[in-house]
Amino acid sequence: MKPRPIFVSALLLAATVALGLAVRFAPLGLPRIVVKFGGSGLWALAIYWVVSTAMGRRSVLSAGLLAVALATGIEFFKLFHAPGLDAFRLTLPGILLFGRLFSWWDVLVYWAAITAGVAIDACIRRPTSPA
Repeated sequence: MKPRPIFVSALLLAATVALGLAVRFAPLGLPRIVVKFGGSGLWALAIYWVVSTAMGRRSVLSAGLLAVALATGIEFFKLFHAPGLDAFRLTLPGILLFGRLFSWWDVLVYWAAITAGVAIDACIRRPTSPA
């Protein structure tokens, strides 16, 4: 499969991160459920953009499966507690990278967001037929 152009990858990642930060932190008056799960879904989508860019010519499905595994693994990592790690999780980088509390709902949202990313990516990478 042809890789996504790097400038498209950078644009997708930047837009996803910007939208995620806006959903989570900007005073947009969004319902709490949109703030919580919208931010979680955009975080997972950002993971997909990074993984699929790093995997280059691999299929979007294989990139999606790896992104699902990473996002789910990071969610389960929230069940591990150590004083230094818990202190880091209270900082802004810790909240953005790892989050604080485990949630099965987050896992479901991650899978849905990454599935959407795979579908979008498949459309972006679809070969164009010559006219």
